[in-house]
Amino acid sequence: MTDIPNRPRYAARLNAFKVGLPGRPTVEDMLARAASVPGLDAADLNFPDHFEHHTPAELSRLLAGHGMALNGLAMRYYTDPGFRLGAFTHPDRAVRQAALDITRRGLDALASMGGSLMTLWMGQDGVDYSFQGDYGRMWDDTIEALAAVADHNPALSIAIEYKPNEPRAFALMPDVGATLLAVGEAGRTNLGVTLDFAHVLYADEIPAQSARLVARHSKLMGVHLNDGYGKRDDGLMVGSVHPVQTVELLVELERMGYDGVIYFDTFPDHGGLDPCAEAATNIRMTDRLRAVAARLVDDPDLAAAMARQDATRSLAIVSAALYGRAR
Repeated sequence: MTDIPNRPRYAARLNAFKVGLPGRPTVEDMLARAASVPGLDAADLNFPDHFEHHTPAELSRLLAGHGMALNGLAMRYYTDPGFRLGAFTHPDRAVRQAALDITRRGLDALASMGGSLMTLWMGQDGVDYSFQGDYGRMWDDTIEALAAVADHNPALSIAIEYKPNEPRAFALMPDVGATLLAVGEAGRTNLGVTLDFAHVLYADEIPAQSARLVARHSKLMGVHLNDGYGKRDDGLMVGSVHPVQTVELLVELERMGYDGVIYFDTFPDHGGLDPCAEAATNIRMTDRLRAVAARLVDDPDLAAAMARQDATRSLAIVSAALYGRAR
């Protein structure tokens, strides 16, 4: 396999490593299993969930003890029933303030651990019914909240991870367009976007195009690789359904100069897979697809075919890179 230039660290969904552990697995239990996977050398922690029994300093020591780097923190509001009607969009100002306060505490924890990336997935901010929400007010409240979060510590990067729905029937940030509008209106240089491959498919988007739009209008701060059938957030293994679109995204990332962590947001728990074997498979597949992308990124024949929008020629080039030339 050709050498992969500028290889980012690999991280994985920590809660996936609960699968198969007896009782109530601890953060240390999950970190130990994740660290046992060769090539998996970074982790994201959820706030406040993973901090329930540990201080930031203790978690830093656990990460270091297992040879894991901190990729960043991800806010989790849905575990608090008080946020079921929304966190940043809740009709009660006091609840919105509570969401801001907990996010600021998360940012403080992140900074104390030496991290720099906070990911916001605001799945609880949305509606389930017509006439349930005042869309203008919900949007204004969200923009105000994003600006306040970004201003709390401008040295930290705040990435919005969009998704069409779940747990709400309709999310306020369902796609790349709405997300970029929000980032633009908030007007903070430390605001950006995290792309989740399965979320992008679910939003009926092309991952490579969405990445390019983010780079054009904002900053791509995180990439979650997985796969799915585009009907829900399947969280399947990388390249298991859309290998060609995965390679196209990886080519686009190379062209953009993305050198951040690649995070495997996959769900071995849905099918009872061994999470360590699943993570190792994600790494092997991503290494192979990144090697293919590295060969294609500067391929003059592919560039010429794309310039002509000649899909037959470009697919022949890509299929040869993926599967070898036909005999």
